[in-house]
Formats: sequence, C-alpha cells, structure tokens
Amino acid sequence: MSCAGKVALVTGASRGLGKAIARELAASGAAVALTARTMEPVPEYAGSLRQTVAEITDAGGEAIAIQADLSQAEDRERLFAEVVDRLRAPDILVNNAAVTFLRPLDDFPERRVRLMFEMHVLAPLHLTQLAIPAMRERGRGWILNVTSVGGNMPEGPPFSEFDATAGFGIYGTVKAALNRLTKSLAAELYDDGIAVNAAAPTNPVATPGAGALDLAKVDTEDIELITRTALALCTGDPKTLTGLVTDTQTFLREA
Repeated sequence: MSCAGKVALVTGASRGLGKAIARELAASGAAVALTARTMEPVPEYAGSLRQTVAEITDAGGEAIAIQADLSQAEDRERLFAEVVDRLRAPDILVNNAAVTFLRPLDDFPERRVRLMFEMHVLAPLHLTQLAIPAMRERGRGWILNVTSVGGNMPEGPPFSEFDATAGFGIYGTVKAALNRLTKSLAAELYDDGIAVNAAAPTNPVATPGAGALDLAKVDTEDIELITRTALALCTGDPKTLTGLVTDTQTFLREA
C-alpha cells in the first residue's frame, strides 16, 4: 500500500478527516496537495492548511497548500491548475471537503440546500472530471469520496425518534447522491484503470466539524480506521477494488 511517486489532492485538509487522510498518504510516500478555505490559523477554527503542511513536512513528507472555496467552479479550476503547475496532475483524488447544515426540511433555506449540493456532489464531480484526462492517459488513478452512513435510507415506518427529529434530511440526500455518483463513475471509468470508491466512518468521529454541530463530542471510532481504509482504497488494484460504497469497519473486516 505504497504511494511512493504519486501525487494526491486532498480537499478539506485543514482539519478533521481530510487532514488525517492527507497525513496518511504523505507518510506512505505521496506528494500531497492540500486545499481548504482556512490557510492561516484563526481563533474560531481548530486547524489550518499551514498547520497541516507543517505537520507533514516535519514528519519528512512533501506537501503544498492551496487555498480555495470549492463551492465556486472557478476556484476549483484554479486549484487544479495550480496543483498541475506545482506538482503534476494527481494520481489520487480525495473528495472530503463538505459543508453541513442540520434543520428540519419544512423550513430548510434553499440557498443552503444549493450550497450543500454544490459541495457534496457537484464539486467532487467537477474535480473528478478535471482529474480524469491525466489518469486515463496513465492508465491508472484512484478517486475516493468521503461519504457518511447518513446517506443510508432511514428504516421505517415506524421511524426512530432520531430520524424524525435530527434534521439530517438534506445531509442524507446529498450523501446518497454522492454514493450513486461514485458507483456510476466506477462503472464508466473501469476500463480506464481508474478506481472510484466511497468510504465513511462506521461511527461518529469527534472532528472539529462534528463537534461544532453537536454530532460527536467524544470519539466513538478511532480516526485511524478511516485513514487505513483511505490508504487501502487509494492504492488498491483498480480492477478489483472499485465501485465500493462502504464504511470503515465493514471494509476492514472484509479486507
């Protein structure tokens, strides 16, 4: 599971799961391009791109940081062009960046619905489209979409109190769309040697984002499970390890 000689682009890498995955890929030998909106440390957010780069380089890895707002198509194009210019077109793309609002559907603002679709669905698709030509030319590539078990269908009726009141409707919808997109991309890119998978933590991880939404104040799953899963899915044989929509514990148990 070596990434030696490969370039990886990881979105949402200033903190949380994106940061952890970026560090894992760098430790395995990848030159990692990191992107997020937070370049410098600020009091209101834990973590920044500058800090993630420092942690990777202090450990002997190679990393660059490019600030971008991935809700904007022009920023996605600028980001990708800069990665190509400073490193080269990526062998590995990890679509992790996200924005989440939780509230009941009956008064969910349209602008926030659009923003969540932009970040969770359109941005991963756009970055994948930008990455495909070089991957196709090389005959290899790995795309990992960080998803959530929230994309699974609620069971019912009767419905649990959690499903009825948590306000996860839009979040679950965009993650379900991302999961379907993953399967379609995997099928279309199979003959090109490009693996496309989606993985989620089985249980909540107390990242800064989850903590801000009161979703996970204490870890109920070791973050190492997602980094091990990500490394495996970003280095596996594209002919056999593709088209998965999985969670960490299921994947690692079966692997």
